[in-house]
Amino acid sequence: MNIYRLLQLNRRIKNYRIKFLALYILHKFNKRYLAVNLDPVMACNLRCKMCYFTDAEYVKTLKGQFKESDLDLVAKSIFNRALKLQIGCGTEPTLYKNLPQIVRLGKQYNVPYISITTNANLLTEERIEELLVAGLDEFTISLHGVTKQSYESFMKKASYEKFQKAFAAFKKLKAKYTFKVRINYTFNRDNFYELKDFFKHFDASGFDILQLRPIQKIGNTEYNDFDISSLVNDYAEIISEIRKNCVNHSITLMAPNELKNLKDENKSSFIFDYTFCYISPNKFWKEGFNWREETFNAYSKKIGWSKLLLANVFKSKSNLRALSTKLNYEIEFN
Repeated sequence: MNIYRLLQLNRRIKNYRIKFLALYILHKFNKRYLAVNLDPVMACNLRCKMCYFTDAEYVKTLKGQFKESDLDLVAKSIFNRALKLQIGCGTEPTLYKNLPQIVRLGKQYNVPYISITTNANLLTEERIEELLVAGLDEFTISLHGVTKQSYESFMKKASYEKFQKAFAAFKKLKAKYTFKVRINYTFNRDNFYELKDFFKHFDASGFDILQLRPIQKIGNTEYNDFDISSLVNDYAEIISEIRKNCVNHSITLMAPNELKNLKDENKSSFIFDYTFCYISPNKFWKEGFNWREETFNAYSKKIGWSKLLLANVFKSKSNLRALSTKLNYEIEFN
């Protein structure tokens, strides 16, 4: 399954009423439409400057990890409704001891697409292959700097050499396994212009998707310069060169077309909060969901979820706009 084609289709369909009607039908017929985002352990090995893990007080609140027996219950309760399973949403999943077992559970419940989001610093070739054997479809790699100096400055406690070794392992294993590698590059005023040299530092044969994300405030982070207005005039030139390289190497590009309209309404995001399902040792989708004893189907029936989906077909944009989450990128296939 090409999850990126589905994302692109979602953006192309502008009518939110059609989208909510489609979700309602999928829900009523017991079909998959959830993006399940699972954090198996509430910890990270790095302290990236643009991440809330640099907030010592907040980190104190992030505790716990799933027991293996609980993971079986998680899978039983909701994996049969998952269109995609994303392992690692706000923490570092490679710290979890039996990570391949989560992938195997996803495959056991026939989840069409399984991805892991990681900083890659704990990935060796052996660990990567173990995850691929378990059935992983994609590695999503966080990156905050193109050069060694910038990378290790923004991603504190990280090793540029370890990252490049993992990258080399991806390239090697692509000859043996079918999987994708996606790079998520979060840019700000201090690391944006490095993108001009991106393909000089990273072999295009080692990854398939490149996402460029403008910095956003996600907590009390060490780096707190969120003003990227000075980049507006240069953005088009640099993104144009990136786009050419992506076309030449058949890489899918996910990036804003321009920076000045990032605050504009994005109708494709109206359904985000109705398909996004976050799970951690401390949280499971919605408050009141007793996932150890009830399934997604049972709980959604109890709270009238299908009625809510149908009701959104008839709601005004102003009512939905206040609840929607903005997605600030376009998807370009090459």
